[in-house]
Amino acid sequence: MQADLTMGNLASALTLQSDEAALIAELRAGSEEAFSWLIARYHQPIYSLLARTAHDRDDAADLTQEVFVKVFRGVGNFHGESSLRTWIYRIALREASNQRRWWMRHKQQEIPIEQEMTEGRCGMPVRLKEMLVDPSESPYEMVVHAENRARVETALKQVPEPFRTTLILRDIEGFVYEEVAEMQGVNLGTVKSRLVRGRACLKTILTAPAASVCPPAPAAFEVPLGEEAQ
Repeated sequence: MQADLTMGNLASALTLQSDEAALIAELRAGSEEAFSWLIARYHQPIYSLLARTAHDRDDAADLTQEVFVKVFRGVGNFHGESSLRTWIYRIALREASNQRRWWMRHKQQEIPIEQEMTEGRCGMPVRLKEMLVDPSESPYEMVVHAENRARVETALKQVPEPFRTTLILRDIEGFVYEEVAEMQGVNLGTVKSRLVRGRACLKTILTAPAASVCPPAPAAFEVPLGEEAQ
């Protein structure tokens, strides 16, 4: 019985590898149908990842589009060193990392829209942000509707990098340790260490009655992906 299961798993894995190889070939040939399928399959997962890892969640939609532009331009140089899914997620993490660096250099010098005041009805001052709120929900917001899920998402934002990204990739996105290590460009021991500290930090935030301080993070974390994710 165990042998039958093992053979079944092996056959399934070989089929998946064959299907992915065929998809990659179609993508490299410029097939519009293949790219449409790829976007339909990965758009929501990538958007959710970026909404959690980018410094400004409002930029997640633009970053998601940029990820697929990079995929379109770079698939010709993708030779299957990792799975297609892992490669796409590495590009997404790199875009989030670039966005955080840009925010640190430029965004902090601007006046936050939360602080910009304008005159509302009856001459009462209101924040400009309150007048620009889009009442419609984003795809991410449609999913995050339960109270407990919202608490976890809020607490997750308080977990410092690189622990937050590791938590997201392993515990939310479901990647195995080896995939997380490959995406972040670190060894397995580092992934496990970050995961332990990240989980402890998240637990502290969720159980503490007031704001809690998590273990300090190392210097700015960036995914060492080079000029283009390969």
